[in-house]
Order: sequence, then structure tokens, then C-alpha cells
Amino acid sequence: MGRPDLNRRRLLAAAGGAAIAGSFGFAALGTGADALASTARTRVRYWNLFSGGDGYNMIAMLDAFRRAHPDIAVKDSTLQWGNPFYTKLAMAAAGNRAPDLGVMHMGRVTGFAPGRLLDAWDVDLLAGYGLREQDYNPGLWRRGVIDGKLYALPLDVHVQLCFYRKDVLRKAGLLGADGRIVPITSTDDWFGVLKEARKATRKGLQTIGLWINDQNFQWWFFVAFYTQLGGTWFDDARTRVTFDTDKATQVLEFLRRHVTDGYADPAKGSVGSEQFINGSPFAWEGNWSVPVYDSAKLDYGAIPLPPVFGHRATHAESHTFVLPHQSDRGGAADEAAHRLAAYVVTHATQWAAGGHIPAYTPTLSTPAYKKLYPQNEYASAIDHQANEPKVWFAGSTGILAQRVGPIVVSSTLGSAKPDVVARRMRSELGTLLAMKNPMDGKTAAQGGASA
Repeated sequence: MGRPDLNRRRLLAAAGGAAIAGSFGFAALGTGADALASTARTRVRYWNLFSGGDGYNMIAMLDAFRRAHPDIAVKDSTLQWGNPFYTKLAMAAAGNRAPDLGVMHMGRVTGFAPGRLLDAWDVDLLAGYGLREQDYNPGLWRRGVIDGKLYALPLDVHVQLCFYRKDVLRKAGLLGADGRIVPITSTDDWFGVLKEARKATRKGLQTIGLWINDQNFQWWFFVAFYTQLGGTWFDDARTRVTFDTDKATQVLEFLRRHVTDGYADPAKGSVGSEQFINGSPFAWEGNWSVPVYDSAKLDYGAIPLPPVFGHRATHAESHTFVLPHQSDRGGAADEAAHRLAAYVVTHATQWAAGGHIPAYTPTLSTPAYKKLYPQNEYASAIDHQANEPKVWFAGSTGILAQRVGPIVVSSTLGSAKPDVVARRMRSELGTLLAMKNPMDGKTAAQGGASA
């Protein structure tokens, strides 16, 4: 496979602008810094973007791999999260200086020029290391397939959740006999629950933290509830916008009502976690907040975003392993990269402790996972994922969220009417559909075929 025909300017534009070119954070973690000095016969260079609790859990899993495979030395490096990571990874792949193994968000894979900046996985080799397609949720596996080849090997599913304080809801009479929140199946149910919860909430606290001012969270919430309504984005050929403005308006009005009815305060919209720790009954947050609330020793639970429009769906993304393009990929290092990825995926109980849902479905039925709470309360979200459309401009920190997220925020804050915002969203989707991917010069319709 030849070297991709890409230049530095196009790569920087694709990943977020030339201003970030010099801002790459780079640090070796764990025992990876010593790997190059080891006597192991095979060495694997691995780049990831995991910091904080995720970083510590990844280090622990890598160290376990090293103990199990002393003949393979892993040189792991953690780079700055977000566009700086993607820019450096793209430039390394384009310049034939890529690591043997990398991590990406699933939603970004389609825009990363699979076949040019990413190499396909050898599924037979993965199977030899104990990892097969049937070990995955079918929809999740298909998201990593482009032009019939697997380019993204999912490690997890991370979802938006409705966290609830059991101590507050108990006072409000909103817990069932099983100690979990009462069922919610409609918008009336949900706002009825908020009304009762507010009565049991301490003065000065908002009823729910919604990250009102954050374009990413507001976009993720929109994707979830729009999916619950059965909303679509584009036709299968990705040549026509099918975005339903009536359904979008319903979702935008729903989000806005949290503010107009006084359950969420825009002035406190970016401190939902703090409010929750201090006693607010609800917070809508990603599952990565589980370690935070565990550390605070809260009496709490977590469910997927409530199915207020009748169908279960909560926004979901995935961390995936990828093979950054190497002109000479193959041999012992490539096989070791496959072995390492397969090992981490199939030994992800520690990863689940950080709140993520393991992508390897056999893990979900193990006694160790079943004991994790509240993880076992929301694990079903893996079968009810609301994903962004599979187009080059989607995915975590992608252009779609950057362009449409602020439009959603304008509705939630009340600076624009929901029906007007819905039409603006549809127009923006049309503009994005006609744009060319700076990675390969193709529109969404001209890009690789989805699974």
C-alpha cells in the first residue's frame, strides 16, 4: 500500500487548524518508556489519548499484557486528547512514521481515509488470538467496517447517562421496590419526576445538571432523543439530507423546557457534576463520571437517557483500536499489535471499572462485571445506541459537533426558537454533505461504502 498523497496543510485543516500544530502533548506512561531497552524479541509502538482514570486503567492492562507476554515489549505513549491527537496521528501515517497500534473514536474512523491513513485489520489473525466478530454487538462491529474491511476494533461503548441521587429520590417517593428509579416512558413521566424531585431538593441546587452551555453535550443529547423519534440524517447514498425538522423541533422543545420550567439553570450549566455531588437529584453525564461519583461515596444510580419518546436510545461513542498506515506493515510487530489489541479487548474488566461498557460481549456475563454497580444498571445501552451518522465529518470533536452543536445550544438557552433552529440544522447538514474531506478530497457520497 503506497504512501498517501497528503500534505501537512490539508492534514492540519482536517484535524482542526494550524494553530494546534505545535501543541501536541507527548508523554510515555507505565513501563512503556523502558520497553525499547528490554530484551524482548518484538516491540510494539502504541499511541493513545487516555489520561486520568482511563490512563491508569490502560496502564494496568498493558502491564498485565507485559507479564503475560514477556517476549513483546510495548512502548506506549499518551498524546493530548482531541484534535491534537488526530492531527499527529494523521501526519505520522502520511509520513510513514506511524506507530504499530493506535486508538481512535469510532465516529472519526470514516473521515480518516481508511485504506490511506489506516490499514485494515486481519480478522483471521484476530480470531487466532481469541477475538471474533460474533463476540461483538453486530451493529457496533459494522460501524468499524468500510468497503468490506474492518478498520476499527472496538474496545468499549461509552454512553450518556441519567445519574440519579437515591437519597433525594427516596425522599421524593421516586424509587421502586428494587431501589431504582421509577420507570419513565414519556415526556410527561419525565417532567412529573422532575417536579417531585425538585420538592425534595435542597434550596440553591438545580434539579438537573444538563451542561446547557456545552456544544458537545447538547449535541449528544439531541442525537439521543432524535434517534428515539426515529429521525434520520441522510439517505443511504449520502447524497440527500433526510433530516426531519418536525422531529428535531420536538427534541429542541424538550431540551428547552428544562430551562423554562426552572429545572436547569444556565448560570450553573457547566457545573452539573458539582451540583450532583452537592445534592442535586439528577445529572446527565457520560459514563466516565462513574469513578468521580464513586470517589465521592454517593448513594446513586445510573440509567441510559430516559426513553421519553417511547423508544430506548442513548448517545454512544466507542474507543477503538486502529492500525495507522505503514507502507511496510506486516511481520512480527504487526502480529504483536493484533495480539495486544485482542488481549486488551478480551481483558477489559478493569476498563469497565472506569464506567465504560466493554465491547467484548462475553465480559458482560462474567461475575466480575455483574458485580459492578451502577454499570450493571446501564449495560443494556450497548443494544440501544444512538450514533452520529457514518460520514467523514462526524465523530468525537468532529466538524459536525463543532458546526451543529452551537445551534442546538442557541435553542436550549432560548436565544433562538426551536423550529427556526431545526431549519438551520437541516441547512448546515446540507452544507456539510457537499463538503470534501480534506483527508482524501472526497464528499460523503464519494467516500468508502459503509458496511
